[in-house]
Amino acid sequence: MSRNLGARRRPESKMAASMSMALNRVRLVRPLPRCLLRPNRQLITSTWRLAQTQTKDRQLITVDEKLDISPVTGVPEVQVKTRRVRIFVPARNAMQSGVNNTKVWKLEFDTKERWENPLMGWASTADPLSNIDISFTTKEDAIAFVEKNGWNYEVEEKKVKVPRPKSYGANFSWNKRTRVSTK
Repeated sequence: MSRNLGARRRPESKMAASMSMALNRVRLVRPLPRCLLRPNRQLITSTWRLAQTQTKDRQLITVDEKLDISPVTGVPEVQVKTRRVRIFVPARNAMQSGVNNTKVWKLEFDTKERWENPLMGWASTADPLSNIDISFTTKEDAIAFVEKNGWNYEVEEKKVKVPRPKSYGANFSWNKRTRVSTK
């Protein structure tokens, strides 16, 4: 019986060999696309191109004349005309050591009436402008935007922290009490 099994396998192996030869011929006639041969390279290249195009797509939009968009937004005119805006540079986050997020000027509207929602306990407001977060690269751009919209504003100047000179050797000074006893 083992002879019969061996005899049966031989034609199958010939068939498999002939199929692989046929597949090789097809591949020679019609080569595989490059994305199937090297998929990782295509992925890396497309990600790199995406990163390059994102930096190129950012453009500054400027509108010189004042446009009245209150009919489109649905914000009442009382909310828009009687607002006071604060222009400031945000403070550094306590969880960060760098100063990257402190290089922009932000707009913040004064807070109007708020109340606690009796159902959920959330703070509610009828002020649509209180949640707006607008950033500018310079103080002059922020002031121009506020004046163009006709809002009253106040500017909080940027607080510049002056680094004080410190020496590493002061940590090991013999005449200063640096270690405090816990007893």
